[in-house]
Amino acid sequence: MSRPVPVPTELSEPFWDAARRGDLVIPYCPSCDLRFFVPEPACPRCMAPDWHYAPSAGQGTVYSVTVVHRAPGPGFDTPFALAVIDLDDGGTLLSHVDAGDPEAVAIGMRVRVDFRLFTDEIALPYFVPER
Repeated sequence: MSRPVPVPTELSEPFWDAARRGDLVIPYCPSCDLRFFVPEPACPRCMAPDWHYAPSAGQGTVYSVTVVHRAPGPGFDTPFALAVIDLDDGGTLLSHVDAGDPEAVAIGMRVRVDFRLFTDEIALPYFVPER
């Protein structure tokens, strides 16, 4: 059985469109200057509904990491490193980090985004160590 394919919603479709182009975008609220993820109908800080997607350089630091040894569902290859990434330009993402060996991923590691084609329509953001 294969891994589940993300299904874009009205809120997330711009994220997936950008990912397919190899660009990382993050919801941004101009009312309170917050970058956040996941996209919500309103800003989680000030509840303003008029946020928009803003480009991100896709570089950051591993804030927290765990190595997953038991697949969360069919189609996932284990083990893999799952980390919270603090993006340099604001916001955080939960993502896979591919450093070759999942045990090599550590808190404080510098990483950059690396998109991987999953289907013809979906590219997934992974993070890899900065070189």
